Amino acid sequence: MKVIVAAVGKPRNAVLAAAIEHYETRAARYWPLDIREVREESARATPPDMVRTKEGERLAARIEGASVVACDERGISMTSSAFTNFLQSARERAKDLAFVIGGAYGLADSVRDQAQTRLALAPWTLPHELARLVLAEQLYRAGTIARGEPYHK
Repeated sequence: MKVIVAAVGKPRNAVLAAAIEHYETRAARYWPLDIREVREESARATPPDMVRTKEGERLAARIEGASVVACDERGISMTSSAFTNFLQSARERAKDLAFVIGGAYGLADSVRDQAQTRLALAPWTLPHELARLVLAEQLYRAGTIARGEPYHK
């Protein structure tokens, strides 16, 4: 099982980029992690629906063959323990999991519709960089829970 994080854009904020890299590196100790960034669509003179559609096409092309988990504030909430069980179940099925994070305008309906799971990282709408950080930290935390290790900051 491989954990794929497919996200729109690269983190622009240097502090967030460093924190994301920190937790993705830690998470990779526990789960085979594959980061796939796709180009952001320019929103200048482009309607938000078209931006979401184009970014959604790019994301879909990068996650073929995996079970899709759409990171969406309207999705289900999980505790860290439940998230760990979710990941371990995927590992037992030897099925790749693709966590998909949309851009500034969110995920395209086509990506959301292809998802087997919709996961709320928070009850609020998060900026995509912050959503990626939250996901990376929870992947790391789930790894420590799965191995019975203490969580270190």
